Amino acid sequence: MTSAVLSLSALLAASVLAAPAASAAPRTDRPAAAPTGWEKVDGTELARIAADDERTEAPAATGRSASAQADDSGTFALKSVRNGKFTAAEKNYAAPNTGVLRARSAAVTGAWEGFAFEWHEATETYALKSLANNLYVAVERNYTGNAQNILRARSTGVGTWERFTLYYNEDADRWALQSALNGRFVAMENSYTGSLQYALRARSLEVTGAWEQFELFQMGD
Repeated sequence: MTSAVLSLSALLAASVLAAPAASAAPRTDRPAAAPTGWEKVDGTELARIAADDERTEAPAATGRSASAQADDSGTFALKSVRNGKFTAAEKNYAAPNTGVLRARSAAVTGAWEGFAFEWHEATETYALKSLANNLYVAVERNYTGNAQNILRARSTGVGTWERFTLYYNEDADRWALQSALNGRFVAMENSYTGSLQYALRARSLEVTGAWEQFELFQMGD
């Protein structure tokens, strides 16, 4: 009987130690939930929505690599709702920010603002390939400070770092991107200054407003 009581006491003590404290801070590494009013968009739906969209198509990207066309669901320009500028890949930036994505172009001038959206059926995600340097966009989770989780066109292959879930809000005709790496939504850093002003970062737990919202313009032929 004494042995049984001791065993029960030991079990209870272990349970108390394993249980999280009631005042523990909430977890921040869980994937963000799908935003209300937004729906995930697969490759077929993206092509359909783009075909039905009445917006004027963006100009064709010059200098596009033929390999950028492989398995893509379309070629698009990404315009920030927050500042009304198109996203460009800064391929001429020096390391470690080579290829960083910034919403800084007033118009689509060519490959700098073009991205091939490549649908991956198995993971139900997209990879974004920059037409400026023919590299895939990755989330820099290991960067620190204001550059943490910044988006850069720098990868030759695709893994979790380069995968995104695409959401569409039909009522607002707006799009949002969620990183598969950290579960955060991509936001445009309008308040940054210097070379990273208007940079895109996967840092928001939810779509709170214009910071995380974008317009998609299909690139013309």
